[in-house]
Amino acid sequence: MAVATAGQDIGDRTRTEALALELARQFLAEVQAGAAHHRPLTLDSALDEDLGLDSLSRVELAVRIERAFGADLPEQVLASAVTLRDLLVALRSGTKTPATAVPAVPPTPWAEAAPAEPVTAATLVEVLDWHAQAHGARVHIVHLGDNEATPISYQALQQRSGAVAAGLQEQGLEPGQTVAIMLPTSPEYFHTFFGVLRAGGVPVPIYPPARLSQIEEHVRRHAGILANAQASILVTVPEARGVARLLEARVAGLRRVLTLPELSAGAASALPVAVRSEDIAFLQYTSGSTGDPKGVVLTHANVLANIRAEGQAIGIRPDDVFVSWLPLYHDMGLISVWLASLYFAAPLVVMSPLAFLARPERWLRAIQQYRGTISAAPNFAYELCVKRIDEAGSEGLDLRSWRLAANGAEPVLPQTLRRFSERFTRRGFRPEAMTPVYGLAESTVGLLCPPLGRGPRIDRVNRGAFSGAGRAEPAAAADTSALEFVCCGRPLPGHEVRIVDALGREVGERVEGRLEFKGPSATRGYYRNPQQTERLFDGDWLDTGDRAYMADAEVYLTGRVKDIIIRGGRNIYPHEVEDAVGSVPGVRRGCVAVFGSPDAATGTERLVVLAETRETGSPEQDALRARILDVTVKVLGEPPDEIVLAPPYAVLKTSSGKLRRVACRELYEQGRVGAHPHAAWWQVVRLAAGSLAPQLRRLAFAAAQVLYGLYGWLVFALLAPPAWLFTTLAPSPAAAWRVNRLAARTMLRLAGMPLTVSGLENLPHTPCVLVANHASYLDGLALFTALPHHFSLVAKRELLGHALARVYLRGLGVQFVERFEPRESVEAARRLADEVAAGTSLGFFPEGTFRRASGLASFRLGAFAAAVAGRVGVLPVAICGTRAILRDGQWLPRRGAVAVTIGKALFAPAGAADTFAAAAALRDAARAQILAHCGEPDAAEA
Repeated sequence: MAVATAGQDIGDRTRTEALALELARQFLAEVQAGAAHHRPLTLDSALDEDLGLDSLSRVELAVRIERAFGADLPEQVLASAVTLRDLLVALRSGTKTPATAVPAVPPTPWAEAAPAEPVTAATLVEVLDWHAQAHGARVHIVHLGDNEATPISYQALQQRSGAVAAGLQEQGLEPGQTVAIMLPTSPEYFHTFFGVLRAGGVPVPIYPPARLSQIEEHVRRHAGILANAQASILVTVPEARGVARLLEARVAGLRRVLTLPELSAGAASALPVAVRSEDIAFLQYTSGSTGDPKGVVLTHANVLANIRAEGQAIGIRPDDVFVSWLPLYHDMGLISVWLASLYFAAPLVVMSPLAFLARPERWLRAIQQYRGTISAAPNFAYELCVKRIDEAGSEGLDLRSWRLAANGAEPVLPQTLRRFSERFTRRGFRPEAMTPVYGLAESTVGLLCPPLGRGPRIDRVNRGAFSGAGRAEPAAAADTSALEFVCCGRPLPGHEVRIVDALGREVGERVEGRLEFKGPSATRGYYRNPQQTERLFDGDWLDTGDRAYMADAEVYLTGRVKDIIIRGGRNIYPHEVEDAVGSVPGVRRGCVAVFGSPDAATGTERLVVLAETRETGSPEQDALRARILDVTVKVLGEPPDEIVLAPPYAVLKTSSGKLRRVACRELYEQGRVGAHPHAAWWQVVRLAAGSLAPQLRRLAFAAAQVLYGLYGWLVFALLAPPAWLFTTLAPSPAAAWRVNRLAARTMLRLAGMPLTVSGLENLPHTPCVLVANHASYLDGLALFTALPHHFSLVAKRELLGHALARVYLRGLGVQFVERFEPRESVEAARRLADEVAAGTSLGFFPEGTFRRASGLASFRLGAFAAAVAGRVGVLPVAICGTRAILRDGQWLPRRGAVAVTIGKALFAPAGAADTFAAAAALRDAARAQILAHCGEPDAAEA
């Protein structure tokens, strides 16, 4: 009987192996059309080296084997399997569970009301301690592993991170020293990160190896980062112990390579370390920065400012549930997901990136099971869901709880937004939940976000105008060649952005330029890299390295500065071509790089398409080139200069999966990707002739802008002195007003700034209080030109300290008020009320002052209280265009037009008993009229 059983086992094993080999052959024939027969296939064939399978292909093969045998392979096997035999060995011990199952966690107190957010916390450590004290038993994290869910409470995280801190201190870690963390997504990661903070250290997240068998090579690549960070300790998985000596030899100052069990073994308590808001919270190394490491310095103040701003923008609440597979070494997964959920006491359900890549449906199933409300991912993840989740895989899926699907960390493609929404709308997904966002490590992580619940806004622009001159002119509905760009919204509260040209001057509406930013989340620079830090800053502004344009005060990203190709006088945006070429049969999706290669002889750039393929025969490759050529011509209207077909892994990417176009271009120029010579000398000559002229035109345009600004100041210098003289000699303020009206009209006319006025019929014949928005120093000129009658303007008392200004303003009959001394401010308000009651029309800028950023700020009550007390009407006046011409902090005016809209007078109800309420009502009504005509967004909440 035993012999029969053994024989039966052998027979079953033989059939299993035969079936696995057949599945592998079918898969290779599918993904390597025409090349599979060249590769001998055995159970011991290496999945990568022998069969040429990349990480996604290995996962796909494993998933198909799982489905065939009805088992669920552990995620660790998917990461570490080297051969087909490794998969079969794991398969024999695998569990018979559905591959899409999501492990459940026991009932949690999520429904309990959480206390208010820790608004007084100044550091991340204080945030965790606050929650541990307020509701320590509340579940903070649920980690989804292989067939198990591990809950972590705030109190548990506090205690276990304290044990790690004690271990680090025992190892000699001093406050301010850096500790590299190279761990996969696991409970250990969370404990280690806060353990480093509690010990006074600085965490340095770096990405772990995709396969443990390659950890030595992986760490060698990280030697540059570890050396730049001056890491004293590296915390990693036990399998890394074998390379400790190599790391210590390569990285000066690296004293220990430790695992979490080693750090947590001691029983001692951590010594308290004072951590301040201005201390470094951690170093975030930018993607692909191993060659010239750029570690973004982020303080506790930076991180908390960004989290609070994001929370305000998207309305994070304690009853939200975050669901994420994003890697914790990446800023989006670390800050926008984990640390944000920590701050707002919103539970986080987290799984490893490999779990998502292996079975994308697990992400969506986790959102369903845990009633997830917020989840974020790069664009490719949404595309992968559309591609890999079939109807059977989405059967019964319910995504109605998902209120915010953030799409960021890489270019957002309009086609992906449409495809995902169309596919999963019938599963409860609301298209308005899709939210394209933008951020960068230099701004901690988040920078731009559209209005909550609006859904994606896609702008179609004329290809010729945009590619040739950088003008984002709206395309006609029938224009099939239009470019499409996705709106990323407005800056987070407290942050500012601007678009500048090559000379660093702000451009106008719908004009492409370089995106810069500033705000409380902005880094102070790169760690131990002063050269790159100097390049990052433009005065107070930081350069994102991205190009964009603004429309309706919202930002549309167009591409990386270093990636844009100038060809024949046109700007070509690589991602558009890459997406189209990636859909060509025979091309490996997501493995296409499009870049420009400069030609020193002609001064132009060649357009190169580098595409990975498994086709090896010449006829097959020629046919593939023809298909790529056709697709490129359809997208651009002209062919590329060269199409390079390369084997798998030729297209370089960063740790987060972003294309490294510059590195690919360097390989191409060195002849290391099998470049195919392109006999097109005549086309190069044509491109040279076509590209030089537009570049010269752009330089000439920039020079003309500078000359125009200087000319504007010349006009002012010629007209301002006589206007000042006649104002001081005028017999009355009304006469002085007429003098300045004439001077202002002449000045605007000579400067080529057309001014239009509407609503003159609304000017009252009786005294009133005029209120106008304040956007620029030019607002006074606009009022002088638009208003035929004298208004006694109200100004701050500080102007009396300037002799020239004092004489001039008194000639105009300006009323001065004290802004800072309460008693004098009250007296000034009474005096102004008496003035208006006596028949003087007053003019106010109720915003108080103006600022660089666009937007109508809140109004102060003084003007409206004076109108109520004097029993006169309020006249709203909207000034549009002056901020774009001469913005705060900008001294050279730009060309532009000004429009002044005079609204209808507003009056308080007769006999109003509550004068304060009446003034507030007038304020709100006047502000609403001005907001409707000033051409700027509402910035009252900013």
